[in-house]
Amino acid sequence: MTPDHAGAHLRPPGADLRLLGCWQLTLGGRTVEMPPTARRILTMLALRGPVARAAVSCTLWPEADEGAAAGRLRTALWRLSAGQRLVETRGEVLVLAAAVRVDVKRMLTAAQALRDSAEAVEPPVALFTQDLLPNWYEDWLVVERERVRQVRLHALETLSARMSRQKRHVEAVDAALVAVLAEPLRESSHRAVIRAHLAEGNVAEAVRQYETCRAALREQLGVEPSAELAGLLPLRSRALPARRRPAPTH
Repeated sequence: MTPDHAGAHLRPPGADLRLLGCWQLTLGGRTVEMPPTARRILTMLALRGPVARAAVSCTLWPEADEGAAAGRLRTALWRLSAGQRLVETRGEVLVLAAAVRVDVKRMLTAAQALRDSAEAVEPPVALFTQDLLPNWYEDWLVVERERVRQVRLHALETLSARMSRQKRHVEAVDAALVAVLAEPLRESSHRAVIRAHLAEGNVAEAVRQYETCRAALREQLGVEPSAELAGLLPLRSRALPARRRPAPTH
């Protein structure tokens, strides 16, 4: 067997790495268990692309000295290479094997296409409903998680606007509400819900959403909604206290 054929044999067949919602690695349709260190390495490479070995070891073992951290990384990579070849080494740089498909990359690509073109193929709302590894408590994941969250929310708002233009009102409201559920204090997501209701002619529903947003902002931040948000509604409908009808006279 030639070296090229040997390398091909080691490539992971149908490898899928899930990072949205939970961590899961699937090889050839079968879920594969990985030790914690291997999970961390695969996750870092999936999110950041090619990374220098020294950067990986220092990030994953910040409490260890340089030599000890490098040793731990060598051991972890040896264990990873014992099965399918999920990580490739290019000099002093580590790269996730090209055969590994990552759900976060798929989501980011779909979101970018939505931003770049109104004619882009519409991805399903379900692609944007889950956070990046919500139960992982790693310092190096904080920025990555926030980046993914922001992309998700913008994509949901964009999808809602597109669906409203296509008069798919139920779907437009649903996409915007998913964004509100993910971040109840995000005004732009509330605006998306309000616009979706108004596109269908449901002023009362739009006002109800405005009131929901205003109550959340007051309670959590002690602020009022922006003029932009209030300006979406007709003047007579904006956040006026309900008036009691006078009692009937006899």
